[in-house]
Amino acid sequence: MSKSIAQILKLKGSEVWHIAPDAKVYDALVLMSEKGVGALVVMEDDRVVGMFTERDHARKVDLGGRCSQKAFVRQVMTEVLYYITPETTVDEAMAIVTENRCRHLPVMENGQLVGLASIGDLVKASLDEKDFVIKELKKYIKGVP
Repeated sequence: MSKSIAQILKLKGSEVWHIAPDAKVYDALVLMSEKGVGALVVMEDDRVVGMFTERDHARKVDLGGRCSQKAFVRQVMTEVLYYITPETTVDEAMAIVTENRCRHLPVMENGQLVGLASIGDLVKASLDEKDFVIKELKKYIKGVP
């Protein structure tokens, strides 16, 4: 059975870095650099309104001819988001990121942001699970209890 997102958040923590939509893109880039992350949740009054990622910067600021010191996050953020819950399985979340070509999924519970799952988190959890199954099968084949 596939791990749940709650299990991933328990291991990695549920801290989520966020920024306001009226912040400058430059400030978002500074925060992302300081925290070592590739995406920020965009929040307005405790409500998730979008996501700002390195990909948004590259495509909508750099290639869009904007200046990161002048552009606002709201002008370039991704507004269409796909959400998951702590009960969502890793397999279900992998299907969402694959189908929708997104790399980050806000984790929502009772209308509140409780975490963020990245494609890296999902791949790691999936590989860990497969490694465990392989080890158990090897033990079974060898007759080791």
